[in-house]
Amino acid sequence: MKKTVLALLTTIAVSVHASEQPISLLHDKARNRAVPIEIKRPKTASSCHVKKPCPVAFISAGYGVPHQDYQFLSETLVNLGYLTVAIRHELKTDPPLSVSGNLFQTRQENWLRGAKTIEFVRTKLASSYPQYDFDNLLLVGHSNGGDLSALLINHGKDYISGLVTLDHRRVPLPRNINVPVLSIRASDFPADEGVLYTNSELKTYPGCVIKIPESRHNDMTDNGPVWLKQKIQSLFSRYLKGQSCSTLKQLVSN
Repeated sequence: MKKTVLALLTTIAVSVHASEQPISLLHDKARNRAVPIEIKRPKTASSCHVKKPCPVAFISAGYGVPHQDYQFLSETLVNLGYLTVAIRHELKTDPPLSVSGNLFQTRQENWLRGAKTIEFVRTKLASSYPQYDFDNLLLVGHSNGGDLSALLINHGKDYISGLVTLDHRRVPLPRNINVPVLSIRASDFPADEGVLYTNSELKTYPGCVIKIPESRHNDMTDNGPVWLKQKIQSLFSRYLKGQSCSTLKQLVSN
């Protein structure tokens, strides 16, 4: 009897301990593909319930950047009550990202693979985290991570409630009145033609495009300068709290 009770208690202890450990690797059986992720629970995790789920954000890294190198974004999100999932999209066995030809065409393989990975992670985690809202995802992406996030939205997925990109440059922002967009731009490279909204489109779609003076594309990670990370955090946080685009633009003009 004592052995049975001890075994039961051990099982419970292991189960509780396991449930507290963040998942760091998923496996997509359909594609025989490993998917490294990093999960951070919101500061208000105790108030998240099935009947009142807390929001979820997926962070997609830029090409060649470790998915753990966006802690300044994760920190902002968890402080705002989001379950945050950072996703690594490229593996050593993947073909390199195309750097020649019509990049919108030659990079499709990478972006489509990334879009499938986002869908897989959403499906996989939704059942494990029922107290969070995976039907209204916020997608966040830097550079190539922003491109593949925009591509997924452009394919008509209805479980995405918003998009924030950090200087993505190839895939057009969603022209969708139901998906608000914030695109924070660096100053060293322009986006391709048609990627960003025109002035007339900004009157139709819920988009906000803000360029940060003297900022660089490659610095929009944890390894960037403190002033830039703080500026991005401020724009990001204020945007998610509902501040207007005109107000946000004042932050970078001061």
